[in-house]
Amino acid sequence: MTTPLFLLRCKQLGFSMSELDLLTIGLINDMFTERENDDFKYSYKATQEDFDSF
Repeated sequence: MTTPLFLLRCKQLGFSMSELDLLTIGLINDMFTERENDDFKYSYKATQEDFDSF
């Protein structure tokens, strides 16, 4: 990832330059990935029983 792309991702997530001192590159990448997955429609959503049997 290039610096301009990283800064674009930070801007898309709404971070200010001062907030970047508190976050790691990996954390920002994870947050951006999760944001992109928010609109994904999963065919099956795990229930408590699924977690219990795991």
